[in-house]
Amino acid sequence: MKKIGVVLSGCGVYDGSEIHEAVLTLLAIDRQGCEAVCMAPQVDLAVVNHLTTQESGEKRNVLVESARIARGNIRDISKVTAADLDAIIFPGGFGAAKNLCNFAMKGAAASVNPDVARLLKEMASAKKPIGAVCIAPALIAAVLGKEYSPTVTIGTDAGTAAEIDKTGAKHQACPVTELVVDARNKLVTSPAYMLATRISEVADGIDKCVREVVKMI
Repeated sequence: MKKIGVVLSGCGVYDGSEIHEAVLTLLAIDRQGCEAVCMAPQVDLAVVNHLTTQESGEKRNVLVESARIARGNIRDISKVTAADLDAIIFPGGFGAAKNLCNFAMKGAAASVNPDVARLLKEMASAKKPIGAVCIAPALIAAVLGKEYSPTVTIGTDAGTAAEIDKTGAKHQACPVTELVVDARNKLVTSPAYMLATRISEVADGIDKCVREVVKMI
């Protein structure tokens, strides 16, 4: 059975992984007859109250929070290598841009969690497929932009697209239920909740993204 890594960044759209995107990714992987290998970094996050969208002042652990989505079946990303996986996918949510890297604050000048960057570079070097949805393609651009000049999408947001272009990556506008395929770099991206107004739109885009990633294995 093919193993597809799913990199989580917490539990909740404002301070972690977008839960719909994460669960729909896991479902799509299972429906393709593959095994999802959930992982997250062992770092702190600033908790956001999802009723008020304000920071609560509380600190939690990204790996511990991500375990909620993974039903406890999750690995510390520092212990995962490209040799363990056939492909990797990054759901979105602000955690992808705040906990896995700081693109939300720094844009094109973002720094990336060292273990996340290492694994992503390993996957690219091994020419193993990479998928990313919502804001997560900005993370891909921050890590791989200069060396690989990948083509990605976050949908149509001009400001985010401009920051992605500054990394050396190329942004391509894309409708919500479609995807952008960079065949040369084995990279598949889709807008998800960067554009979606309904969960069914997210499901359609993620299902196509996962199918394309599996085809590239």
